[in-house]
Amino acid sequence: MKTNRTIRSILYAQPMDMGGLAIRQPFPSHKAEQIDPFLLLHHADSRVPEHTDVKHAGVGPHPHRGFSPVSFIFKGGVHHRDSRGNDNIVYAGGTQWMNAGMGVIHSERPPENIQETGGRQELIQLWVNSPASHKMDIPDYQPLTAAETPVIVSGDGLATVQVIAGELNGVKGAIRSLSPVNTFTAELKKGAQYRFPVPVSHNAFIYLLDGKLAVTGEGEVEGHYAAIFNNDGEGFEVTALEDTRLFIGTGEPLNEPVASHGPFVMNNQTQLMEAFRDYQMGKMGVLIEE
Repeated sequence: MKTNRTIRSILYAQPMDMGGLAIRQPFPSHKAEQIDPFLLLHHADSRVPEHTDVKHAGVGPHPHRGFSPVSFIFKGGVHHRDSRGNDNIVYAGGTQWMNAGMGVIHSERPPENIQETGGRQELIQLWVNSPASHKMDIPDYQPLTAAETPVIVSGDGLATVQVIAGELNGVKGAIRSLSPVNTFTAELKKGAQYRFPVPVSHNAFIYLLDGKLAVTGEGEVEGHYAAIFNNDGEGFEVTALEDTRLFIGTGEPLNEPVASHGPFVMNNQTQLMEAFRDYQMGKMGVLIEE
């Protein structure tokens, strides 16, 4: 019989203000700085006022280097623009996966038609660290729509899982990642049971956007909490006690030093100073939003 992992810690997603945007952040926290190779998770769920000019909503132009800031969109949409010339909108069920590489400036705004899709914008942003050998790659942007995302539906129809990066039960995601990672989103109806196999070398966590789950052998996890698993099994099994939406992340740890400050994630302080210098000198390009 395949062994299930135990839970190492359960993290509450603390409400925070990020430049005027209300978000929740389960990690980093005092309980878990990072879940290598995952650096940070933000869950945002906000209503865009009807008379707001979307050109001034969301997150304006800002730089990144050395990691992949990834947005998983659950409601509404995200209009991505960057200094490499990418200009694209992805709606609910889709993903914006950007490898910042050597440096890029991007913005993430609500789309012009956000009110037609309910006026609400809900997303998870996950920072995925890049291996040292890829931190200075040419930036790469991968948009993925809901229609392009492989989906697994359980035999009883109660569990639906989107496979975004990596592989789950023989189904491969469409995203190319710089290191071995799995990222899935799932909707479980009450009573659904699903087992997620995890490579034994991977770190793994789940985050519940809402609802409540029982993790086999480990107890319950509620909405706005993340559960971090020990590396002591070949997967984990969950049962939905309520209708539940969750995010699943697993990844091969990089086991490399992390030096981060603001929007840059490198391996040492010298590289961080170089990142700030290059940004100030305009080497990450310019983003003028039309």
